[in-house]
Amino acid sequence: MYKDIVNEYFEWMYNLVCGEKNVSYRRLLQHLHSIEFTYILPMDGNRAEDGIDLRYRFGYENDIPDSVIAACLDDEPCSVLEMMVALAIRCEEHIMSNPDIGDRAGQWFWTMVTNLGLAYMNDFKFDGDEADGVILKCLNREYKRDGSNGGLFRFVNCRKDLRKVEIWYQAMWYLDEVLKI
Repeated sequence: MYKDIVNEYFEWMYNLVCGEKNVSYRRLLQHLHSIEFTYILPMDGNRAEDGIDLRYRFGYENDIPDSVIAACLDDEPCSVLEMMVALAIRCEEHIMSNPDIGDRAGQWFWTMVTNLGLAYMNDFKFDGDEADGVILKCLNREYKRDGSNGGLFRFVNCRKDLRKVEIWYQAMWYLDEVLKI
């Protein structure tokens, strides 16, 4: 049962953000799920908590008791994939929800993947070592002050150094730019 729940959980996350994509990104997302989400700014701990909470949302939506989720999924810290999926969902449901447009959580997720520079890494072009380098640069906040060259979000004419700004504020500023378009 343990392995079934772990696999079902990954498939659930994958389907949330990949949906009907013509190309598979399974290897990239599995890799992101194998990397622990670590953070430098204390408030980014909230993103880790959201990633852990995602496990229980999965359980709720699939009628799996919390005790089973705890036994099968809570033996690992929040992964980079969990943090990114949870952030995309939070952006959509708490800020950008629009029934006329539909659920865009996948769009917010792929914005982050693209900004990281990983969007080309489908299953045929996946390079684990390169992905590790990109994710490490992001987690260590070694990208440029505007978020380019490895941040989850990037901005033209950014007045703040994003390396010193928690991920939630970066996301809100990005969505604010989207709303202005």
